[in-house]
Amino acid sequence: MKLIINGANGKMGHILTEMAGSENIAALVDITFETGGGKYKSLEDFNGVADCVVDFSNHKAVEGLLSYCVKKNLPVLIASTGHTDEELNLIKEAAKKIPVFQSPNMSIGVALLADIAERVAKVFGDCDIELIEAHHNQKLDVPSGTALMLAKRLQGAKPELKFNIGRHENGKRPENEIGIHSLRYGSEVGTHEIIFSNGLETITLKHDAKNRALFAKGALSAVKWLVNRSAGLYNMKDFIDS
Repeated sequence: MKLIINGANGKMGHILTEMAGSENIAALVDITFETGGGKYKSLEDFNGVADCVVDFSNHKAVEGLLSYCVKKNLPVLIASTGHTDEELNLIKEAAKKIPVFQSPNMSIGVALLADIAERVAKVFGDCDIELIEAHHNQKLDVPSGTALMLAKRLQGAKPELKFNIGRHENGKRPENEIGIHSLRYGSEVGTHEIIFSNGLETITLKHDAKNRALFAKGALSAVKWLVNRSAGLYNMKDFIDS
């Protein structure tokens, strides 16, 4: 399987390139590259054969990314985060024409955490829910895309829940709230913790990422699953449920 890695000169791009192996790389693309020697400044500079594009670049690149993949009829895995509503709509439109896998977190462990958390929210009854996420001090989006994904899964189980991002005012905690809190320090890879409490008992679910390699491993597993799919929008839940 031949991959185009978009965002190849970033931290995740380097890890993914190493884990995939040179024999599975069709092209390495990054705006910091000069085109030549298997590296390309733009996707449009590459006219060779590939099976899928894996994107670990920046959400702002999504329009050009999707345009290229639709034109080439290539499946694409989008692992960048922080997409605007407009960008998410572009992803949905492209998925009508090609297979698109989008997830803000490529960890299989986080996917399992989301499934378990959704079940707890359905079964545990009236409870307070708090979600805490921690990342390194250079992360741009707050809260993390993973935290928002987890919160939306909880909201899917209990539609009455409302998000309270970075609670900052005095007063009692309102009912039907998910408190979402972001911590930024050092070189923290990523920790997500969900606390459910009804006053009588508390359930705490936590995923702690130890090394960024786990995201590359998850992405490579998902790509193998994606390339044989029909056009549609897929995510980690689809992958682990299949």
